[in-house]
Amino acid sequence: MKQMTIDGVLCSFEKERNVLEVARKNGIDIPNLCYCENLSIYGGCRLCIVEDGRGKIDTACTMIPREGTEVKTFSKKLTEHRRVILEMLLARHRAECTTCEKSGKCKLQEYATRYGVDSVSFEHHYNKTPIDTSSPSIVRDPSKCILCGKCVRACSEIQNVHVLDFANRGCEAEISCGFGHTLSTTKCVGCGQCAAVCPTAAITIKNDIPALQKALFDPDKKVIVQVAPAVRTGIAEEFGLPATVPVMGKITTALKRLGVDVVFDTSLSADLTIVEESNEFMEKLKSGAKLPMFTSCCPAWIKHVENQHPQLMPQVSTCGSPMEMFGAVIQEQYKNENIVSVAVMPCTAKKGECARPELVKDGKRLVDLVITTQELARMIVEAGIDFARLPDSEPDQPFAEFTGGGVIFGVTGGVTEAVIRRVLGVSTGADVAKIADCGVRGLEGTKAFEVTAGDLTLKIAVVNGLANADKLIEKVESGEEFFHFIEVMACPNGCIGGGGQPQASNERKAERCKALFAADDACEWKNCDQNPAMKKVYDLIGDRAHDLLHVHYPAHGHHE
Repeated sequence: MKQMTIDGVLCSFEKERNVLEVARKNGIDIPNLCYCENLSIYGGCRLCIVEDGRGKIDTACTMIPREGTEVKTFSKKLTEHRRVILEMLLARHRAECTTCEKSGKCKLQEYATRYGVDSVSFEHHYNKTPIDTSSPSIVRDPSKCILCGKCVRACSEIQNVHVLDFANRGCEAEISCGFGHTLSTTKCVGCGQCAAVCPTAAITIKNDIPALQKALFDPDKKVIVQVAPAVRTGIAEEFGLPATVPVMGKITTALKRLGVDVVFDTSLSADLTIVEESNEFMEKLKSGAKLPMFTSCCPAWIKHVENQHPQLMPQVSTCGSPMEMFGAVIQEQYKNENIVSVAVMPCTAKKGECARPELVKDGKRLVDLVITTQELARMIVEAGIDFARLPDSEPDQPFAEFTGGGVIFGVTGGVTEAVIRRVLGVSTGADVAKIADCGVRGLEGTKAFEVTAGDLTLKIAVVNGLANADKLIEKVESGEEFFHFIEVMACPNGCIGGGGQPQASNERKAERCKALFAADDACEWKNCDQNPAMKKVYDLIGDRAHDLLHVHYPAHGHHE
């Protein structure tokens, strides 16, 4: 460990990339707009300036920490500089804070208040490009962009999609899809990671709250809501509770108070997904089908395969996502009623998924509407509900039961671990602990390990972030690597880091991971075969199981 001095405080550091990270590690908050711990260093906003012992000013995000260095983060000179920088940023930002969707959570607004910037000395010249609402998942408002470049780096470095980039120079500089494109005419997968890192309202989640409220206020509609496992971790944080506090019961109560008629936990259909996916995997092994088999739960991953790797689609599982499967079950259960099927998801890409033509069966959408964790939190606040003090309620019958294997779907490796549990017949906490040591757990971008099932040794990979997936696919297609099974989640760390979740540091995402495994520990059943609700589901759907629970995207071909 080395040491440097920041504002008179002796700060230790080891692997931190810059002075800004050293300060954050030691509890010193240096303002910044373009920095992100998971992205490359950009140094564009200049707000993180610090002053060394000789009065020289440098940006903390580009300044390499060295043993014995002394810097100040707060002085008359730095404060004056920051105020001017904030005024310049505000001059090119359409500031309508009282009606802005990001009001109260906008970093630019926060810093303007922090540094007492109550007027702007420069002429306003914000971007007049029309708002892009073409995507079903996210909205781009160029007039609120401050050119921090976070969205560009997230799209290229984390997802390798490269939809957004800088265009033009000087006062004409902007973030653009290029050549007149909107998001819907690019290879955008709708993951929302650009929205997750945007410090202003330049990129936000598509707002479907009005559509849900219209259904809730219609006495002739029966609103049925399913809630994904990862939602409970994000919404806990949003209301000041640790992610590890169990809040699914509070979510159920809150939804009922909002007017929802029936609430289900998507963990049940995660169990259903494992039944179908593990059966499909074992059938592929027996038949000698081309491997690896890729998972199909993540809609952003499905879009990425269609856009960038169409040759792999026959190797992607035909299983619908847990959201799709529960949507099909709900439509069967309530087929004679006037229902609106809603899903609360950590994922922005789910908004696009529910609108896909492949998810229309018997002339109806499997899911009518998707709202994110953030949208649900806003609805709870709007209704004046004190979430932290709510009593718990149980999900509704007849589909209230779920297992720990379903709950852990929300974290990278969770789908794979649930498959392993079923293939190996795991049913106790002690057996689960043995599996946990095989290499499936952890928040690394790519994990590879082996599992022995009888006489067969299975080579498995788990990957999160589409850039990591692309690297792994390149190795598989070149013959450098071979796997029987690959799990892919588009978002960093899996659904706990979804674009629809509240923004979170890596530390907080690690807490979300712990929360899901704690929920798993609390479940009596560990394996989907132990779930008594599975019989109810299969009795309900009968011989239509394959048709209702599997999805055949164009490159899959059709099941014979």
